[in-house]
This record gives sequence, structure tokens and C-alpha cells, in this order.
Amino acid sequence: MTMKNMKILTTAAVVALMLVGCATKGLCPISGADLESMGGSFVVDYNGTKVKLCCEGCKEDFDADPAKILKILAGELPYPTPEE
Repeated sequence: MTMKNMKILTTAAVVALMLVGCATKGLCPISGADLESMGGSFVVDYNGTKVKLCCEGCKEDFDADPAKILKILAGELPYPTPEE
């Protein structure tokens, strides 16, 4: 397998994990709230990858540290606990 193919495969695996994380958790990786809690999820396009957040307000936090959010979606970091 070439390095290029390995890179494509790795990228595809990370994207799949992120999508599974969003779908199975149904939680915002920023606030920990249900994705539908603010009337419907807000989708951010990050380098061609769609990331679901609970609201537009969470986009600022996403933009501040997208690598951390991608790690949460990939299961490498825990989801935050929603504030009461």
C-alpha cells in the first residue's frame, strides 16, 4: 500500500468515526447538549468534513480549537457534560 493510499484510508476512517460519534451520541461536542436541543443541529463544514453542533453559538468554540473537537468526535476525548 502506498503512502498516499494509507493517508486516504486513514482520513476516511477518521471521518467515519466522527460521523458515527455524532450519530450515536447525538450530542454537541462543544456543550454536551442534545444536537436538537436548540431547535435543530447547526452544521459546520471543516475542510470538507461536516461537523454537527447544537447551535451557531458553539461555532466560535469550534473555530478556537477544531482539533480538540475532532478528537471528541473520534472518541479520543470525552464529550463535555452539559451545563445545568
